[in-house]
Amino acid sequence: MLSGGLNSPLPAGFGPPQPRVGAHAVRPSGLLARAFRRLSGVGTVRLRHISLTNFRNFVRLELDLPAHIVLLQGDNAQGKTNFLEAIYYLATARSPFATADRQLINWLAGEEGTPFARLVAQVERGGDLQRIEIVLLEEPTAEEPHRCRKVVRINGVPKRVLDLVGQMKVVLFMPQHLDLVAGPPSARRHYLDATLCQLDARYRRSLARYSRILTQRNHLLRSLQERRGDLDELLFWDRKLAEEGAYIMARRQSAIAGLNELAQAIHLDLTGGKERLRLRYLPSIEVPDVGYQMSLGLALKSQPPAPGVQRIAEAFLERLRQARGEEIQRGMSLFGPHRDEMRFLVGGVDLGLYGSRGQQRTAVLALKLAELELVRREAGEEPILLLDEVMSELDRAHRRYLMEVISGAQQTILTATDLSDYSPDFLAQATLLRVREGRIEKITNRE
Repeated sequence: MLSGGLNSPLPAGFGPPQPRVGAHAVRPSGLLARAFRRLSGVGTVRLRHISLTNFRNFVRLELDLPAHIVLLQGDNAQGKTNFLEAIYYLATARSPFATADRQLINWLAGEEGTPFARLVAQVERGGDLQRIEIVLLEEPTAEEPHRCRKVVRINGVPKRVLDLVGQMKVVLFMPQHLDLVAGPPSARRHYLDATLCQLDARYRRSLARYSRILTQRNHLLRSLQERRGDLDELLFWDRKLAEEGAYIMARRQSAIAGLNELAQAIHLDLTGGKERLRLRYLPSIEVPDVGYQMSLGLALKSQPPAPGVQRIAEAFLERLRQARGEEIQRGMSLFGPHRDEMRFLVGGVDLGLYGSRGQQRTAVLALKLAELELVRREAGEEPILLLDEVMSELDRAHRRYLMEVISGAQQTILTATDLSDYSPDFLAQATLLRVREGRIEKITNRE
């Protein structure tokens, strides 16, 4: 099935929006308007074309994408979310929904041979065109009946998955994110990891190494629990764990400091100055402040200073030494980045425990918009904004606020079941596409 390409510019006369804002509407303040205005020196990143083969319900899709705002409308279960998932997967090599890559391959793909899926993106970065390709091949074994191999190519050259991440930066906002405040700590850790992996190659490497080291260390702790294993080997893994874990914690500390400063300003706008949001980093060990803060209006440096990371590593090692007996007794690693927390506070009150549903949603909206600006400042280029059915989850004032922010972004791709959540001025700026049974076509009749 082939969906025709789209390469038409926005209709003539569609300039910047003139939102119709009532007396009590929430709008970005002068400070936030400047923050979300395109920064000088920020590079252009635009997804120009996407090709999908056997990805979810897209048997075959070839689609050109214009700049600015692309709004995909369609009923449920037609492919809107799958389309955003494909873009996110091309950017991160991970799905925000699937627990295994095999779930991404169309279930009919194996009727004519080996089941596979192919995703290709043509991305414009600073005037250069880059081709990103991911191929998923089902290669089952007796031990792994659903094993799937992932092949990554950039401009036709085979690459590691770690080399793919960060080539096309995206910020994804979906209804599930509204549960970040009250959800489990693992969801907040995953959010931080997903954000930082796009920005920092060393963080990606440290996170991958930390995961492998943690697995080895836990295996050894279980052996020591059963009075097997070598204590000297545990000391070796302690040093490795502290080395990688220290960088992860330092980077999270700096990122949360930056997100906190940006989110506070946005949250003040969203609440009319009535509430002040604070994002608090709660590592599982006492982490020295590495003095690595980001102030509004200043670019975040790419890496925390080495002396600060070393101080965290030393504190981490000392905590592991103190907890050695307890960890052996329990057969597991009790301290480290895998036990980190991030909390949302307003007026000293933990929103995850005592905040209303409305307060929690406002905090997440502030966080995601802060993430958008953080990526712009640290990466020096505009991320692609992906929003999946988010407008229907927000009240009218916050929808207006978000539409104003989107209007200043270089490329935003949204999905919606009902277009009535959007103002006429916003719709006039957007390229409207209809999604139906894995096909995408342009909406020409806007009536």
